[in-house]
Amino acid sequence: MPTPQERLAALGLDLPPAPKVMGAYKPCLLVGRQAWVSGHGPLLPDGSLIRGKVGAGHDADAGKRAARQVGLAILSTLVATVGSLDRVHRVVKLLGLVNCTTDFEQHPHVINGCSELFAEVWGSDLGVGARSALGAVSLPGGMMVEIEAVFELA
Repeated sequence: MPTPQERLAALGLDLPPAPKVMGAYKPCLLVGRQAWVSGHGPLLPDGSLIRGKVGAGHDADAGKRAARQVGLAILSTLVATVGSLDRVHRVVKLLGLVNCTTDFEQHPHVINGCSELFAEVWGSDLGVGARSALGAVSLPGGMMVEIEAVFELA
């Protein structure tokens, strides 16, 4: 059975650099056997963010791609904090926010971009946890999606 780190390598995905702290918070806080990851945006390898509003110039699939990119940024923070994805046993909880128009209703579809990535890394059981998907009229820096997460450590 391949490890999470091996699965990530097999997917051929490059992690962006771990996001820099931009305020009075910790990107990831270890509490007992849990890793609490602060809200992350869709950080690209060059350090820029995917920006925009779903429902106004961007469709739900563009939002889903942005959410997958958020998942990669979260993985970067986990690796920077605990050293390897192999130290993470399972996804416990995700909270996803979609920068969208007031009539947009496909928030779960968008956040599936991150959830599906984590299922690819940890498997369909351990990679899928509890989840909430919400809409927001704006997000910091105009980013399209923001996601926070809780993981159980091995």
